[in-house]
Amino acid sequence: MRLRHLGLPVRDHQRSLTFYARWFGFDPATATTYPDGTVIVRDADGFDLALHPVAEVGPAPDFLHFGFVLPSGDAVRDLYRRLLAEGVPVIEFDEEPDLVSLKCLDPDGWRVEVYWEP
Repeated sequence: MRLRHLGLPVRDHQRSLTFYARWFGFDPATATTYPDGTVIVRDADGFDLALHPVAEVGPAPDFLHFGFVLPSGDAVRDLYRRLLAEGVPVIEFDEEPDLVSLKCLDPDGWRVEVYWEP
């Protein structure tokens, strides 16, 4: 059994699709829109992100987040610098001998973690 998709309520699916394509490798060419307005987009590993339109996104519990892994601490540090330069809210950065991680906010305030562990 494998986790294959994540469904997120979003206020503007195009804005969210652009964000996840730019920063996290989801391919807009794979985007499919369903009758209820949900847009599902896939990354190179076959993971699907389902963006479902809502009028408002309520506040999430502080711990709620999902994460992406990168192949090195340097890759996380590079992404950290690029996110900051583009004005993406980075709410946490941690660097330890066996972990480099960050958490940023997507356009609807969902917490997205990016990390490396040896």
